Parts: sequence; C-alpha cells; structure tokens
Amino acid sequence: MPQVQRIPENAHNNRRLLRRGLWICGLAAALCLARAKAQDDQLNKVHVPPPTTSAPVTAEPAGAEAPAATGPDALKIHPGSRIRLNVDMVLVPVTVTDPMNRLVTGLEQEDFQIYENSGQQKISSFASEDAPVSIGIIFDLSGSMSSKLIRARQSILQFIKTANPQDEFFVIGFNDRPELIEDFTNSVEDIQARLATVRSGHRTALLDAIYYGVAKMKDARHERKALLVVSDGGDNRSRYTEGEVRSQVRESDVEIYSIGIFDPYAATPEERTGPQLLNDLSEETGGRLFRVDDIAEMGDIAEKISTELRNQYMIGYRPKDLTRDGKWRKVKVKVNPPPGLPPLTIHARTGYYAPLH
Repeated sequence: MPQVQRIPENAHNNRRLLRRGLWICGLAAALCLARAKAQDDQLNKVHVPPPTTSAPVTAEPAGAEAPAATGPDALKIHPGSRIRLNVDMVLVPVTVTDPMNRLVTGLEQEDFQIYENSGQQKISSFASEDAPVSIGIIFDLSGSMSSKLIRARQSILQFIKTANPQDEFFVIGFNDRPELIEDFTNSVEDIQARLATVRSGHRTALLDAIYYGVAKMKDARHERKALLVVSDGGDNRSRYTEGEVRSQVRESDVEIYSIGIFDPYAATPEERTGPQLLNDLSEETGGRLFRVDDIAEMGDIAEKISTELRNQYMIGYRPKDLTRDGKWRKVKVKVNPPPGLPPLTIHARTGYYAPLH
C-alpha cells in the first residue's frame, strides 16, 4: 500500500521527541504493510489520509481549436499566480518529499524558511488543506502514442477519480494542433465518454497545447490551478516557441505536472530533448515530471500526482520589497527537518513577477 511519512501534531513540551518516535513507528508499520502487498503493487504509491486541519479528437479533431499563434502576446496571461501577490501578500504552494520520494505531511510553520531575492522573509500565514483545484489535462494524441493510448486514457480517469470531488477539469487533446475535448466539468462520466472516442495520429504540437491550456485557465473557478501533461516525446509541430511558452508559464498561476512516457531509443532531436523540456517547465512551476518506465505503472503515478495536489503546504509572506516594478522576484523555500528525519526535498515555484501598479 502507499507509504507516507506523517509527523504528528504535538501540544506538549516534548513535541520533538514524541514526533520522532511516532514517525519511526509509523514508517515501520507502513513498510510491513507494503511488503505484504508487494506482489500486487509494484509502485510505491503515495496515499495521505484527509487532513485534520482545516466531439472526438481524431486525425482532424472537431473540438474548439486553440487560437492561432501570432506572437508572444497572442494569448497574454496577466501576472499573479498560485505563488500569488494579493494585497501585498505572496502565497507559495509547497510540496515536501523524503529521500524515497514519498510525501511528508504534518510539518509546522516553524519547520520552514522562505527567501525572496536571497533576503529572508517573515512567514505571515501557513496552511495545509485539501482546497479544490481547477485542473487542465493535456493529452498527447500524436501517432507515437498509438500503443500507449489505452493505458494513458486509464491513467487520466484514475487521476480524476482520486481527486477532490469539488475539483473541476477540462481536457485538451493534441497532435498537429491542440483541441478542446471537454470543457470545464466535474463529471467523471462526461470525461470518460469523451476520452473513449479519441484516436491517435500525426505529429506533436506539445508547446501549443501547453500554451492553450494555460490560457484556458482564465475561465477557472478555483484559485488553485494545475495542468497534467501526458506525453511521450518532444515537440515537432508547434507554432509557439519554447521561449514564448516559458514566458507565459512564468506569468501564469498554473502548476504543471507531467507524466512522461519516453522512448529510450528516441530517434529525433525533438524526442531526445522532450524529457528535459517537460522537466524544466514542471519544476519551474512547483510541479514535477514523473517518468514512466512501465506503462502499467501509469495509473499509480496519476494517483500519486492527485495525492500531491491535495496535500500541499501554503506559505504566505509580505515582501520586504514592495516596489511595484514588474520585475522577476526569485523565491526559495527551505525546510529544516525535525530531529530524527532524513533530509527533505522542497518542490515550489521559483519566483513571481511583481505587479506594475
């Protein structure tokens, strides 16, 4: 079964020592349970209990096509993001994992430090809750996905079924160009029916699809926003450039997670650089790239991503520099593990643009 490190809350003076003992016990129990299920579950899935705190796409798709690219400002997204500046408060979503790539929950405000442009900031707010998310699914339907289409479709449905019931989703399929398969909905049945009709074929306009997905988020109902990209290779058809997409992603409020089904014997330069492209876009937004070694693992990986989105810390601070100059501000979050824990890894957005007015 999935394993997770939980650090229990403690109101007593010996909080640190008790947390360490409970964590070790919990880890030992989780390892025993995992061994019992080893033959049925080859992937170390992550599962975290609920927090106690607070028309078909074919070779020529017929859906709503992405607007034509006319330059970097064709679909301009206004700054202000999940790392969000609102009334001079910056909110940073944070995921924490251990050396075995498992989620770590139950950390407290005192365990974190946050910096802007190398200057330490005072944390003003701290929360960890399962708030609803607006999620866009970017689904690769190029010809190279033909043998992986069924598994990829199943993993998307698994992702949706394990999400917060209040989450909303849209689905964009792409080959030669991106197409809207299903608009915002929280109906699993509607998405399942639409995905059952898709077919693969032609080339890969990955960058155009990501650009369209970020732009589509202007219609989102929730403040938290994320894209799930499911693809097997690099871009070989887009009209938008990598630089234009990177700029748009930086200005957006969207976190990007990617499931990469990469061919180890990639024949073209685009296929060889595809993994790095998805990794860079994901990490810069605070998301992650998950590489698929066995397509049978895709469902478990999708569930793991869903769990991460439901178990993030939200750290807020008021910047010491309140200059409204529109410049890029680097943000870095650090965690100081409580005694007894191994080194932990932070996944968080790398910065934001200050407002102009």
